Amino acid sequence: MFGRSRPVVFDPYRHHRRRARLPAWLWTLIVGLVAGVVGTVVVQQRWLPERLSAADSARLRTSLRDLQADRDRLQGELHEAAAQRDAARAGQQTLQGAHDAVAARASGWDQDLAFLFDALPPDPRGGAVAVRAVRAVARGSVLHYALALSHEGRPIDGVLTLAAEGQAADGRAQRVDLPPVELRIAARHVERGEAALPRGFEPAQLTMRVAERAGGRRLGMRVALVQGS
Repeated sequence: MFGRSRPVVFDPYRHHRRRARLPAWLWTLIVGLVAGVVGTVVVQQRWLPERLSAADSARLRTSLRDLQADRDRLQGELHEAAAQRDAARAGQQTLQGAHDAVAARASGWDQDLAFLFDALPPDPRGGAVAVRAVRAVARGSVLHYALALSHEGRPIDGVLTLAAEGQAADGRAQRVDLPPVELRIAARHVERGEAALPRGFEPAQLTMRVAERAGGRRLGMRVALVQGS
């Protein structure tokens, strides 16, 4: 207090200058905010996808709803197709069971047919094809016939010719050759058919010949009486 005194300088703006200066941390915060905003704008403009307009957003929402509706429809169709598949599988199993049952019955029929064929008397004329049994019935102007044929080995092809002998409408003896019939003869074969007869003709006897082909080597033959209707 007793030392040297300093002159006091009067400065009326000294306090105003101190109040006008911002602190350094505030400047740092402001600069950081500005840099962040600028950086965000630059990133959005250069690298981020372009912002959609309101119309584009509305179209996207409509497309999304349509896609969801299509997805739900396809999902329903998928469930329906799965149900149909399951029903088809069940039906296939049912058909397979029916097929197996029919196959078992057919096997039994084959065994019965073989037994009956073996019980028939052999063809007395012999031949590669044995005509073991014949049934011929005349009903009006139609001849109905059935033949039981057998042979050894694999199925063979042949031709059946029929010749009916009897009385014509005027009382004279008459022979009628019927159209030939192509055959596929298995080891045990039953052939059924019918043929037209001349009006007024009454057949009494039927001659059956089995050949390799029309006019070819004879494989079997049989003569049988014709029954009336």
